[in-house]
Amino acid sequence: MEKTYSVVFYSKSVVEPVKKLKDFLRSKIEWYNSCNSEAHITICEFKIDESQLDSIKQKLSKISDTFTPFKVSLDHFDSFPNSGAFFIGVTKDSKNNLVPIMKKIHETLKSLNLKKSDNPHLSIGRRLTPENLKIASELFTKIDLQFECNEIVLREFDPKIKQFFVLDAFPFGSNPEPEFVQGSLF
Repeated sequence: MEKTYSVVFYSKSVVEPVKKLKDFLRSKIEWYNSCNSEAHITICEFKIDESQLDSIKQKLSKISDTFTPFKVSLDHFDSFPNSGAFFIGVTKDSKNNLVPIMKKIHETLKSLNLKKSDNPHLSIGRRLTPENLKIASELFTKIDLQFECNEIVLREFDPKIKQFFVLDAFPFGSNPEPEFVQGSLF
């Protein structure tokens, strides 16, 4: 059976503070897209048959073993007005660390029909009306969150509750892949 999955950066340490922000926004504008979603930074989303899942997990395990943990800092609010997304943005240094990992994961899973994210951000709300985007930007002006980015997480979408849940985590192993060196026979 085909299911929807996503690969994300996820840390329990930011779930609660971000939930408080989402709940406060919900108290002002009522229900909105992403109001119940746990804090995460999306890398990609895809649909596959369950039978392919083990192969995907092996690929994610192998690639995450090559990454080294680092600190991610989220220091500002911003929005994508065209899509109605309001989010917490990462610092330039954090972006410089996250983007190469995102690209390597996209490359690793390129055989799938991926919905990719190339711009690391932590969504507060999605598909907000222009009025609600304005309310969000007035409510939230300062933020300072950090987390240790030391794994990637595979999540599965539950169509009944319309939420993703964590399926598996792949810790960073700090084992950079050895460069392939062309040898000579003579």
